[in-house]
Amino acid sequence: MARYNRWQNESIYGAADGLSDEARRMDRGSFFGSIHATLSHVLWADELWMSRLSDWTAPSGTSREVPLYNDWEDLKARRAAADQRFLSWGETLSQSDVDGNLEWYSGTLKRGMTSPRGICIMQVFNHQTHHRGQVHAMLTAAGASPEDTDIPFMPDAYL
Repeated sequence: MARYNRWQNESIYGAADGLSDEARRMDRGSFFGSIHATLSHVLWADELWMSRLSDWTAPSGTSREVPLYNDWEDLKARRAAADQRFLSWGETLSQSDVDGNLEWYSGTLKRGMTSPRGICIMQVFNHQTHHRGQVHAMLTAAGASPEDTDIPFMPDAYL
């Protein structure tokens, strides 16, 4: 999933890079409004979850501070760095890293939570896929052409 994630992020960010900053920030009626704000939210959530699952630093702010990562070039660089960290993390992940429960405090629900670690890892990648689907639709409506999203069509370079 980390490899798929990188492929899809490169596609989405590449397509978004062809738009003007104004077009990336235009409110398109999605949950976070714009392409930029949605991509910022995804990175924020990735960093938050990985601070719980690994040694990443938790992001500041909340997912409602849209966009938390306001500069497009900074957001792109942070995304690429995060994707590389996902790959490195995935290569060293062992079964003991997946087994057991994860305990954390949910700012959304305002209470402590406990879930199986494997479910939390799936949540990271499922959350990305959910919001990238929204971004893909916004990009298509804006006239951009991100790549296909089907896993079997992932280029060999990403396998």
